Amino acid sequence: MLGTAVGSLAVDGWAKPAAAQSLGDFLKSSRNQGGALFGSTEISSDTLKALPQWARVLSKVKQERRAFRACLDNPAACTSAGLKSWREVASAAKGKPRDAMLKIVNQYFNRWPYKVDQELYGVSEFWATPKEFMKRSGDCEDYSIAKFFALRDLGLSNDEMRVVILMDRIRRIGHAVLAVYQSNDILILDSLTDLIFSHRKYRHYIPQYSMNESTRWAHFYEKKRTASL
Repeated sequence: MLGTAVGSLAVDGWAKPAAAQSLGDFLKSSRNQGGALFGSTEISSDTLKALPQWARVLSKVKQERRAFRACLDNPAACTSAGLKSWREVASAAKGKPRDAMLKIVNQYFNRWPYKVDQELYGVSEFWATPKEFMKRSGDCEDYSIAKFFALRDLGLSNDEMRVVILMDRIRRIGHAVLAVYQSNDILILDSLTDLIFSHRKYRHYIPQYSMNESTRWAHFYEKKRTASL
């Protein structure tokens, strides 16, 4: 669970400003100061060793994704209630226009009840794989992780998405969302709402770090804006 404060992030390994990705000019411009996710400035690193919870998810999810894809291709491979449920939503989303696909996936995973890590696993912080989440539910980062890999299997690329760990200034607690990069915007899939908005709408979200399967980013703000937050 992300509680009253998000844990500190090691700075070792942070490198250059975030490298351009598949969305070309938009992502190049977003590296400018204040032009990245939620109006931040970001710095990237190509090492994920500072994120052991994420590394655990990545190591376990490979096998899970094979099972999910097999189930999507063949109903006979859906050998559990979770797989059958996943096939239902994946079939509904597959081939739909991008906006419709995002809406279906966001609404589907938001149906799961919110449960804290202490209740589920007896620890204060545990990041679940999609299979673990669909079996037991979870908290904010678990929703975001499940959506990330569902959309990967539906055709979105790694470079188009990030799980974002942030601070919610209104509720004064840590939170997590999924950011999906469009050609001219960044859309936010949030467990708190089925509506999908641009990151520009979320003035109360202050990103601390974000990651995908290959890269992590640290997020910063100018002193002037930080003072006003």
